[in-house]
Amino acid sequence: MEISGIITAIIFGAVIGTLGRLVLPGRQNIGWLWTIAVGVAAALVGTAIAAALGVADTKGIDWIEMAIQVGLAAAGVTALERFRSRA
Repeated sequence: MEISGIITAIIFGAVIGTLGRLVLPGRQNIGWLWTIAVGVAAALVGTAIAAALGVADTKGIDWIEMAIQVGLAAAGVTALERFRSRA
């Protein structure tokens, strides 16, 4: 993987992680680095799920894929916040 791919993954992960946080009510007590990490993971897993469902490559913006990714990011942020509050 080239450096441009890594930078793109970080930027896209930040966007997906932020959108995942925005759909949750209240304040989440996790930092921006965790948000980016959850966003990158959600983007990768969401793309794999969308590919398995056959909705990864459509004309225009892949809204279904993005919805899957944001939903996974929201679930990841919630899980991380609960895990960190117990520790």
